[in-house]
Amino acid sequence: MFTEIEDIKKLDIRSMMFDELAVWVKAVGQPAFRAKQIFEWVHEKGIADAEEMTNVPKKLIEEIKKQGMHGVEEVTRLVSKQDGTNKFLFRLQDGNVLESVLMRYKHGNSVCISSQVGCRMGCRFCASTIGGLIRNLEASEMLDQIYAIERITGERVSNIVVMGTGEPLDNYDNLIRFIRIINDERGKNISQRNITVSSCGLVPQIKKLADEELSITFALSLHSPTDEDRRKLLPIANKYSIAELMEVCRYYFEKTGRRVTFEYSLVKDENDTPEHAYKLAELLKNMHGHVNLIPVNPIKEREYCRSLGDSVEKFKYILEKKDINVTIRRSMGRDIDAACGQLRRKYEEAKETF
Repeated sequence: MFTEIEDIKKLDIRSMMFDELAVWVKAVGQPAFRAKQIFEWVHEKGIADAEEMTNVPKKLIEEIKKQGMHGVEEVTRLVSKQDGTNKFLFRLQDGNVLESVLMRYKHGNSVCISSQVGCRMGCRFCASTIGGLIRNLEASEMLDQIYAIERITGERVSNIVVMGTGEPLDNYDNLIRFIRIINDERGKNISQRNITVSSCGLVPQIKKLADEELSITFALSLHSPTDEDRRKLLPIANKYSIAELMEVCRYYFEKTGRRVTFEYSLVKDENDTPEHAYKLAELLKNMHGHVNLIPVNPIKEREYCRSLGDSVEKFKYILEKKDINVTIRRSMGRDIDAACGQLRRKYEEAKETF
C-alpha cells in the first residue's frame, strides 16, 4: 500500500485501497467521509461510471474523472447450452481484450478472471500463451471483471478463481492489491477463503505469497510428477525443479494452514498413464494437499489431445488407492470454448482477416 500522495496519484480510483483513497480525498480538498462514499460506490455497488455517484458533489466527480477509473467493457458473451456457463470477452480502455467466465454452482456463483493480457509462461497446452505477454492488468481491471459480470447478469459473485489468461504471480503487486480490495468489508467483502490463485510455479513469488498472511487457496499447476516430463509441458520447469516446488508448497502450508491444490491437466499419452499416477502418488504422499484432475481442452494450434474417460478414471482410482485426496474437475462450458484464452484467440484471428 502507498502512503505518499505522489505514489497514490499514479493509481486510478478503482485501484486504490481504502486508506490510499482517504489520502487522495484529503489531497483534493474534500472531507474525510467522502472516501467511504466513493469506496462504497466503486466497490460495493460496482458502478461503471463516476456520474452514478448521486451523493457525491459534482466538483469531486470531476476530480474522480480526472484521476480515472479504469475498467472493462463487454464485447460479447457466450452462454453454454449445456450448463449455463457464461463466457465474457471484455475490452480494456487501450483496446486490448480479455476473457472472464461465470460458472453457476449450487453453492453460489464463481467467476474465473484474467490477470494479464496474454502470458509469457509458454505452457504447451494453453491458448493464453499464444502470442506472448502484452501487458499486466491493473487491479482495477481485475476487479471490474467481477463488477461488470454482476452488472450484466444482476447476480452476486461469491467465489473467485484467478485462473484465466496470465500468470497471476507474474503480476504480483496488482494481484495482492486486487485481493485486499475485493476482501475489504466496505466493498464486496468476498472472503479470502473463497478466492483461489493459480500459478505454474514461480517459487520466489509463492514463498512471498505465503508470507502475506492471506487465507486464500493456492493452486499449483503441476501437470507432471517428474522434471523430465514437466519440462516438456511447462518451460518454467527448466528454472524451478519439482523438489523446489514441493519445498515451497510445504512452506505455504506451514505459514497459512491452507492445503495446496495440485492442478493436473491430463494430456493423452503425455502424462496420463498409470505409471504417471503411481509416481504422482509417491510425490504427494506426505503433502497436505488435494489433486484436481483436469482433462485438457484441445486447441487447434497445439497437437495435444484430451485424455479418454477410462484413462481419467483409472488415474483417479490409482491416486485414491494410494490415499491421495483427488477429484476430477467438472468440465464447464465446453460447447463455448470456456477454457482460458480460446475466445480471445478467435477474436484476434477474426480481426486479422479484415
